[in-house]
Amino acid sequence: MSEAESVVSFRDPAGRLLLRDGRIFRLVRREALPDLEHFLESAAAQRLTADGRLVRTIAVEKPAGQTGEEAWYEHERIPFPSYPYEWPPEMLHQAGCLTIELALSLLVHGLGLKDGTPYNVLFRGPTPVFVDVLSVERRTAGDPTWLPYAQFIRTFLLPLAVNRDLRLSVADLLAGRRDGLEPESVYHWLGPWQRLRPPYLTLVSIPAWLAHSAQRKEGALYERRQLSDPEKAQFVLETLLRGLQKHLHKLQPARNKSSQWSGYMSSHSYGDQDFADKEQFVREFLQEFAPANVLDAGCNDGHFSVMAARAGARVVAIDYDENVVGIVWRRAAADRLDILPLVVNLTRPTPPMGWRNRESASFLERAHAGFEAVFFLALIHHMLVSERIPLSEILALAAELTTGFVVMEYVSPQDTMFRQLTRGREHLHQDLTEETFEAACRKHFDILRSRPLMGGRRHLYLLRKLA
Repeated sequence: MSEAESVVSFRDPAGRLLLRDGRIFRLVRREALPDLEHFLESAAAQRLTADGRLVRTIAVEKPAGQTGEEAWYEHERIPFPSYPYEWPPEMLHQAGCLTIELALSLLVHGLGLKDGTPYNVLFRGPTPVFVDVLSVERRTAGDPTWLPYAQFIRTFLLPLAVNRDLRLSVADLLAGRRDGLEPESVYHWLGPWQRLRPPYLTLVSIPAWLAHSAQRKEGALYERRQLSDPEKAQFVLETLLRGLQKHLHKLQPARNKSSQWSGYMSSHSYGDQDFADKEQFVREFLQEFAPANVLDAGCNDGHFSVMAARAGARVVAIDYDENVVGIVWRRAAADRLDILPLVVNLTRPTPPMGWRNRESASFLERAHAGFEAVFFLALIHHMLVSERIPLSEILALAAELTTGFVVMEYVSPQDTMFRQLTRGREHLHQDLTEETFEAACRKHFDILRSRPLMGGRRHLYLLRKLA
């Protein structure tokens, strides 16, 4: 198989996903075609597609030279794929809302979801998009069960609850746990009183207490039930889904969470004029070069991400603080801005995951040469001091991420924030000067212009990647 063609997924027995020459194809086995066609023709699918919340999917001719009986469909390509362990809780919650809404809307068409996992969802900007069209199947009339019920609890409800109450990040909870959190594991994390309070009593404690006896009856657990009255079965199933929806509503992330960096933009060290100059520098770049897509690294609350999006760019905004990334998502969703906010620490970026490390690509693989412009604003001193990343490595990474420009902020070792970070180890950075910084930049970039801030303790640079 060539580099231009690779299998993106292979777990679904109904078909597989193929990346070929930059296009996404779904190869569907013959026995799965009736369900897929019925779903794509349904009013629910057409409404969600029109709203941008279901991936656009069309049947295409099988390419010349392809063998096999699989039917070929093409999906629109979502600009920047992301994974649940890179989302703030706000985005995980929205993915859950979309999943339940789809499951409910399918009932009237005699269809149902056979999966209830966040891996069926990507985000186009701040908007969740359901992408696994093969997870829809015809329901058996009279069947009141939803097989993904426990999966939905493990991958949506329990991570949201534990994130809220135990302050563990979504990344800590879901990275390496593709199938989510087992109730028995969460039970041991909780205090005695928490085990008896909602939502843990019904979602964690009772399942944990019954787990031993359930294992003895495992064969019966997955037998499909069948009611003689199909309308009653549909009512029971709808009530079940409404119950999950109610749990999900109660777990909606709070708006006013605080963290180390959530108040930075209201308490930063810039004077009013310096910050206005910084804004003007970025605004002039956006107006002059109009980049189509931007990576805002260390985005904080997304102030400059919003500027780029309003200038017409598609933005990926990253920060390691899940609370500030949640703030960015709220802003983008409220104003319908094309900003995808992700919880990513650029000094420890998301690694590849899954079988043979090939199912979920690393962040750097997805981002490589993926942006016409990259913002490194008020960031590199944290990478230099707190993470001990050499300047040459930071600049090499910036050059790998961009195809065009970098807007970078140089912070002098004499800057107050720099000195706070060094904590008496200023001697480790005595060779860092404006001159050495510019010399290091010229190995990868042309320096188009610069602007001093804060009496020269900081400088903004507009860099263009060397051909």
